[in-house]
Amino acid sequence: MLIVDGLVKSYGGAGRGRARASAGKAPDGERVFAVGGASFEVVEGELFTLLGPSGCGKTTTLRSIAGLENPDGGRITLADRVLFDASARVNVPANRRALGMVFQSYAIWPHMSVFKNVSFPLDVLPRRERPRRAEITERVERALEVTELSDYAARAATKLSGGQQQRLALARALVIQPDLMLLDEPLSNLDAKLRENMRFELKRLQRELGLTAIYVTHDQSEALVMSSRVAVMNKGLIEQVGKPRQIYTNPASRFVAEFIGTSNFVKGIVVSVAGDEVSVDTMEGRLVVRGATSRPPVGDEVLLSIRPECISLSVERTAGAVNEWSGEVLTRAFLGDAVDHVVGVSKLEIRTRSNPTLSIEPGTRVHLNVDPAKVTLVPAG
Repeated sequence: MLIVDGLVKSYGGAGRGRARASAGKAPDGERVFAVGGASFEVVEGELFTLLGPSGCGKTTTLRSIAGLENPDGGRITLADRVLFDASARVNVPANRRALGMVFQSYAIWPHMSVFKNVSFPLDVLPRRERPRRAEITERVERALEVTELSDYAARAATKLSGGQQQRLALARALVIQPDLMLLDEPLSNLDAKLRENMRFELKRLQRELGLTAIYVTHDQSEALVMSSRVAVMNKGLIEQVGKPRQIYTNPASRFVAEFIGTSNFVKGIVVSVAGDEVSVDTMEGRLVVRGATSRPPVGDEVLLSIRPECISLSVERTAGAVNEWSGEVLTRAFLGDAVDHVVGVSKLEIRTRSNPTLSIEPGTRVHLNVDPAKVTLVPAG
């Protein structure tokens, strides 16, 4: 539905430049690339998330799609419409793109009621494009109904709670019946419990209404819970695109593995490759990777990524274990639904995550086991 191809956006400097390998600070007089050539496609009916740390270019990308930024290069198309094409000098104004947008700040009109806040985008349309009053009322009532705000239609917008104001901003975007919904960290101003509830509420609305949406966030949990697919951004570039489970279990780079959740990293040298099984020698012993998606040649340096919850922890050795380490518990932390142990294995500190019923005192000698299918090869760089 939406195709972004080679999007480039830079700031500062004496003139426009070409996209570099990564965005960030540049020497004096040069351009700083917020987005350095991003390309992706959003399928109709999916919630597509741009995920990354602050300054990675995700909001700039979203604003470029909305028409609030003027990119230096690339092409943006929505269905059969070209919204932006640098080479053809096409740049459709933001108010002509038929997009709905919900910002981090809800931008609620404080002097208007809930109903008038939602009807405002329709009320200000040019006369020839403005729906009849009866249609406006019908569309506003529908938007309030799906966001569960019908009982508050006459209330002053400032008298709503934070979660209700967030839903009001969403209703105002829905009322224009957009081809594409753009959401820029809309939950970041809510407290932790309400934010968790609103994740499921937003996902429910997106599915029930069949909305196509692009969601921007730096919250990994939010991205994993809500997304149909995730694009992980770093320094103005997209590192990996995939379904949440794929991104989590098979990260394409060390950055992705570190940014999505927590991971243990172990360097090693490939000593054998047999089908999808790779054996790697590390300073702490040999590890076997099973189900590897890449086949590095023997002698190559690789990086192994192991999630804490994939490591089993025991005070007794497991007979016949393939990947086993011995070490000493250095510290532990109770997290409510789990217990994290940090275990010293030679010069490494390995983090494990276990059922809260398992809690081992620091100083205890333990054994670590990991299923070869749960070890991931990532590029050593």
